[in-house]
Amino acid sequence: MLTTEEKTQAVIAALESIKANNITVIDTRKLSSMFECMIIASANSTRQTKALADNVALKLKELGEPIYGREGEESGEWILVDMGEVLVHIMQPAIREYYNLEELWSKAQTARPKLAKAP
Repeated sequence: MLTTEEKTQAVIAALESIKANNITVIDTRKLSSMFECMIIASANSTRQTKALADNVALKLKELGEPIYGREGEESGEWILVDMGEVLVHIMQPAIREYYNLEELWSKAQTARPKLAKAP
């Protein structure tokens, strides 16, 4: 099994090899107990979105990592690849701009209350 960092690097390499745009990595360890990292990338077309998702799944499976789920392949505008502690969102630019996950998660980071220190 790969570490979260190794898995993240493998995903980035898979995305870059199919020319994904604007790859962003968000550390969500302090925000969610369900996953540790979110990777967001843009694709120029439905065909590229699907090719990117396929390549991520293929490369991670080659490394022995399970893919727990894939969503959104019917429309191809936004495909989610779930690898447990790492989530990959592959989106067409208009969809990415509309949902603006980067801003949503950065607001969650600033809105989360600081835990009180033990006395």
